[in-house]
Amino acid sequence: MSDAVVSTEGSQERELLGHPIGLSICFLTEMWERFSFYGMRAILVLYLTKHFLFNAGEANLIYGAYLGMTYLLPILGGYFADRYLGSRKAVVYGGLLLVLGHISLAFEGPTAQLIDGVVVRNENYLSIFYLSLALIITGVGFLKANISTVVGSLYGPTDPRRDGGFTIFYMGINIGSFLATIIVAGVGEIYGWGYGFGLAGIGMLFGLMTFLWGQHLLEGRADPPNPEMLAEKSSIGLNKEYTIYLIGVGLVGLMWVMLQFQEIVGYMLDGTGIAMLAILLAYGFTKCTKEERERIFVVMILFIFMTVFWMLFEQQGASLTLIADQQIDRDLFGITVTAGQVQTLNPFFIVVLAPVFAMMWTRMGHAGIEPSTPAKFAISLVLIGAGYLVFAWGMALDEGVDKSFIWMVEIYFFLTAAELCLSPVGLSMVTKLSPARIVGMTMGTFFLFIAIGNYKAGWLSSLMGVDGHASGGALDMDKTNQLFINVGALSVGLGILLLLLTPWLKKRMHGVH
Repeated sequence: MSDAVVSTEGSQERELLGHPIGLSICFLTEMWERFSFYGMRAILVLYLTKHFLFNAGEANLIYGAYLGMTYLLPILGGYFADRYLGSRKAVVYGGLLLVLGHISLAFEGPTAQLIDGVVVRNENYLSIFYLSLALIITGVGFLKANISTVVGSLYGPTDPRRDGGFTIFYMGINIGSFLATIIVAGVGEIYGWGYGFGLAGIGMLFGLMTFLWGQHLLEGRADPPNPEMLAEKSSIGLNKEYTIYLIGVGLVGLMWVMLQFQEIVGYMLDGTGIAMLAILLAYGFTKCTKEERERIFVVMILFIFMTVFWMLFEQQGASLTLIADQQIDRDLFGITVTAGQVQTLNPFFIVVLAPVFAMMWTRMGHAGIEPSTPAKFAISLVLIGAGYLVFAWGMALDEGVDKSFIWMVEIYFFLTAAELCLSPVGLSMVTKLSPARIVGMTMGTFFLFIAIGNYKAGWLSSLMGVDGHASGGALDMDKTNQLFINVGALSVGLGILLLLLTPWLKKRMHGVH
């Protein structure tokens, strides 16, 4: 019996601490990008309700449209990088847009006024706000997927360090998220929104400067696939590289418009999701073997269930932040935690629980009882649904004016446990179950359904607000608790249904775990 052949052939030769030296540049770039992204997200809904005086419904729809488009644009950014720009140029362009977007958010302008029951806002600064979000959405579209591609390019196909490298890389995400929700949220709520957003922008600037300085350490591994084609003239007279940059500017303009019509964003995402499922279904019947077709069906079913998870998970920056602001006693050991800083619980629990889950799956795997991918999806739905049911029960039971912080700890514990069951296996599921010739299209559909779930998060949270502009960001807690009970029960029910379907789905996965 011989072991599988593994080697570092094809990997970057220059190393730092046992890994390709380019990993350090990607780690720091992603850490600062996530610092800016999560820092801004931590205070976005609070800013909309307290500065622009949107009511909770309006603010959360903007939040949902923003997150939905943020997860949709990486499909285009990945396409442009794979076919034309290469990952390195795409990351630089995306980073530049992100810096502009976060810095421009710092220009908050005058606070809106409520005059005779009518909210009066400065429309120029509101337009700047929408432009800032549009720049961030497009910047994430060009950077997010491609920085991960750069990491993958540093390792050869059989390099045993690859999984460890991605684990280190994802540590950067959690470090950036943890620091952002402490620092940016605190500065924004205590010293002023502009200072918080500006700090997020400075973080992104650090990330961009780090990547620009360290490009030589990548040793050409993320360069354009065909530099000669990139230099060719396009139909508008510019070379193709500058044409793509111009398309990026056009996407910023399109996002600026879409963000102001949030319901249209929802219809577009839903329609696109249905269309992509129909395309996958048609492809399965016309171009695939029976085995391939049944695997595609499994992927499609899991996409639909996954949407409910993301709808509940992304309440962090929406309804849960407003609840933390309005309902929770945030004085802990003599220190007052801001509402945005409560979101620090998610990266904290990831750091605490991830090793536990990794060890648990490993031991179950050795014992031959590790849950399959559909079962893990089902467990995540049960966990996150149970979290909301317990949270609603606890909030109703706690009769104090400022309710116990323990309920925020509880809901974030369940959110993170559910995340660790579903999120790490999602990308792997697509690559394993999708036919190789359409893996790109299937991966794009995966991100599309995350986008739909993120938009639905804002839509769900928008149903909880007190009606009327004069309400500001106030939540109707009776309505909120009832919605949490309803969606929690829905998620648990869907999780149980998926568990019952798991044997049928496993059979149609044809040996893929």
